[in-house]
Amino acid sequence: MTDRVLVINPGSTSTKVAVFRGTNQVVNCSIKHLDEELQQNASPTSSLRFRKQCIERVLREQELTARDFDAIVARGGIIKPVPGGVYLVCSGLIDDLLKPRYQHASNMGGVLAHAFAAEGRCPAFIVDPPVVDELSPIARVSGHKMIERVSLFHALNQKAVARRACRDLGLDYGRARLIVAHLGGGVSVGAHCEGRVVDVNNGLIGEGPFSPERSGGLPVMDVIGLLEREPGIDLQSLVAGQGGLKSYLGTADALAVEARIEAGDSYAELIYDAMCYQVAKEIAGLAAVLSGRLDAVIITGGLARSEWLVHRIRERVAFLGRLLVYPGEDEMLALAEGALRVLAGKEEPLHYCQVVHRECPDLDFHAPPEGNTL
Repeated sequence: MTDRVLVINPGSTSTKVAVFRGTNQVVNCSIKHLDEELQQNASPTSSLRFRKQCIERVLREQELTARDFDAIVARGGIIKPVPGGVYLVCSGLIDDLLKPRYQHASNMGGVLAHAFAAEGRCPAFIVDPPVVDELSPIARVSGHKMIERVSLFHALNQKAVARRACRDLGLDYGRARLIVAHLGGGVSVGAHCEGRVVDVNNGLIGEGPFSPERSGGLPVMDVIGLLEREPGIDLQSLVAGQGGLKSYLGTADALAVEARIEAGDSYAELIYDAMCYQVAKEIAGLAAVLSGRLDAVIITGGLARSEWLVHRIRERVAFLGRLLVYPGEDEMLALAEGALRVLAGKEEPLHYCQVVHRECPDLDFHAPPEGNTL
C-alpha cells in the first residue's frame, strides 16, 4: 500500500498543507492568514494553536484525520547547525524550535508536525533545515579570527534539486560534484561534493551575489563609513530586505524589472545584468572549490523561470560544462520525498539530539511521540 504523508510548511503570512500518496500530491492548500488573525495570535503558543486549527479544518474538508497518515513532515527551522538529512522530531528538537536563535515562521513546522504525529501515532520529521552545515574546515575561515563563516542557505531546495538532477543524469548524489544556484528573493550558491554542501554563501548576512531583496557582499569599510554618516540606519534591513534590486530599482519584482528592460530602461538592464554577473562569478568561484571537476551546474528557484536571466548566466558559465535548469522551488514535494525515503528504508532518520550531543529519550522513530505539545 502506498504511504500517505501530511506535509506542513508554515510561512510568515500563510500555512501550506499538502497530502501525498507516495510522490503523488492529492491535496494542496495554501491557507492565507489575515493581518488581524496574526495579530490576535501573536504569542508563540497562540500562533501554534491557531495554525493547527487551520490545518485541522483543511483535513476535515478532505475527510481526513491525523490517524490517516504514515508520517507527518514539516519544514525545518532555525535550530542548531546539523548535517543534511531527515530528522526525527524529538523533545530536544522541539525545545530548540520553541526557543530559537532567530524568530522565523519555519520554527513552527516541527512543533506542528509533532502535535499531529502524537494524535496519529506516527513519526514526525523535518528535512534539510536551513541551518544544514556541511562546510569544509577551510570554508569556515572568514579572514578574521573573531568571525567564523556560518552555513545558512536554501538547503531543502538545493538538496532536493541536486538529487533530482542526479536521477536525471544517472548519477549517485553521494558521488556527484555539482554547483547549485538557488535564485529567489535571496540567492545561495552551493558546492555539492559527494552528498555534502562543502561551501555556500550565506546571503542572509551579506555574503555572495546581491538578489532582489538582499545586498550580498558589500565593501566593509564603506559600510562602516555609512554607519558613521547615518548612525540611525537599519543595517540589518539594508543587508536583507531593502538591498539588491529593491535598493537600486525600488522593486524586488523581477517581472516588473524585465518589463522595464523590455520598455528600453537601460539602467534597469545594467542592474539586472549585474545580478546575473555576480551569480555567475559565484558559480565560477565555487568551481575552484571543486578543483574544476564537476558533473553539472544547476540553476533553480523562482528566478530560474526567467529566460533572460538564465541566458545571461549561461553565457558566462558555459565553459564549466553541463548546465541544468529546474525552475521554481517545490518545497512540499521535497519534504514528502524525505519522509518517503525513510518510510521505504532507503535512508536512516537522524536523531537531532545525538547529532548535537544532547541527551534525549526519544530514540526510536517507530515509537509514538511522547505527549502533544499543543
